[in-house]
This record gives sequence, structure tokens and C-alpha cells, in this order.
Amino acid sequence: MTLSINKIKYIKSLRLKKFRQKYNNFIVEGDKMARELLAHTPQRVVALYALESWLAGANGVSALSPEKIFSITAAELKKISNLNTPNQVLVVADIPEAAQGPEPLEKALSLYLDGIQDPGNMGTILRIADWFGISRVFSSPDCVDPFNPKVVQATMGAFLRVSCIETTIDRLYQEYPGIPIYGAVMDGENVFHTSLKGANGIIVIGNEGSGISPEAERLLSHRISIPPAAHSGAESLNAAVATGILCAVFRNRG
Repeated sequence: MTLSINKIKYIKSLRLKKFRQKYNNFIVEGDKMARELLAHTPQRVVALYALESWLAGANGVSALSPEKIFSITAAELKKISNLNTPNQVLVVADIPEAAQGPEPLEKALSLYLDGIQDPGNMGTILRIADWFGISRVFSSPDCVDPFNPKVVQATMGAFLRVSCIETTIDRLYQEYPGIPIYGAVMDGENVFHTSLKGANGIIVIGNEGSGISPEAERLLSHRISIPPAAHSGAESLNAAVATGILCAVFRNRG
């Protein structure tokens, strides 16, 4: 088929949050993530656009109704792709409703992202959460949208398994009084030495530039830090790197 101008405009519009919200759709690109989506939740696929060579060898496509499958040329894929080098297939999918997860929040480890703005960081943090079996990531309203195409790409498929729920830290504090809330701050206790009380609770990850907001910092029940080496000249850690270290420590102590 030949993609119409209106169809191209619609797909490209999903790069913007307001149109993702309007249509409740987002974009998944690339062989690996398209295959994962087909294997995991094919019912969420609105439309699949792919090269004929990809369609010929892809498992899971048969699960879709024929009207959702579109064979397109490399030139057409380039017109709708968000990638510098388009990767064989692009899927338009429904945005899922955020799920709270199987475990009660009080008995699980969760993350709260406080003003994370960089799509790469957001996607990597979701990927880290997936690695460490953290099924819920909460995000402040000023975080980058988890269904931003660059975020989705950086998750490497974690968006299928990790639920990202937009809320405020105040709301979580009110709904779950007494739940441990950990936050990495410069004057916090060394996380490698502090008691983590079962390693359950919420870890707050602050903004890339300004760290944890005053609103979130005042609700921390545990102030922790990742100590640098004595000779380190670095001012801070990347937000995603810090998340990985903290999750590893918490899971090791749980």
C-alpha cells in the first residue's frame, strides 16, 4: 500500500505528547521491540508498518487481523520513523492503563522519579527497574512522558513489563502513611552501611540538574547517599547510573 499524507501526519504527530494523549496511541520501533510487543500484548497493536522482508520472517504477525498489517517501502518507513536509520518495522499501539502491580506497595520496592527530563535517562531507569524486578515506577507530573518515542526506544522493551504511574509524592505519602521513602542526597547516610529495613519502600530519584525537589525532600524518611571515591572530582552521578547503584544495593539487602 502507499501511505496517505494524512496517515503519515497522524503517525508523525505521535511524537508529541498532546497527540499521544488525544489518540491514546504511541510508537514502538525496531525488530526486537516489535517482536516483544507481538509476543507480549498483540491486542494493543493498532497498526503495524513493516518492510515486506520483515513481515515474511516475523513470528506473531499472524495474531493480528489483516487490516492492521501494512507492507511499506523503505522510503515510506523513513517518512514515519523517529530513528536516523529506520529499523524495518514501526508499530502504533494503544497506551495501556497504568497498573499498580501484584504486590501491595508497602511490601514492594518502587521508584519515584522527581522531575526526570531526559528521555534517555527515563528509558534507562525503566530498563533498570525491569532488570531488578521493580514493576512500579511512579513519576511526577513534570517528568518526561514515558511514551515519548525516545523513552520507549531507551527502555529496550521494559515498557511492556514496568508500569509507569504519574502522581505526586504528596499523594503517595498520604495514601501510604508510614511507608519508607528513601532519597539520595549529598548529606545522606552511606547507603552501603545504612539499615534498609527489609529493602521495601520508595526510592526517590531526583532531577538531572537540581536533584530532589524541596517538596519531595521534606517527605523523605531516610536520607541516603552514594559516597564517591576519596580522589573523585565528579560533582554528581547521572540519574540513571545512581538508580542502578541504589537498586542493586536494595536488592542485595532484601
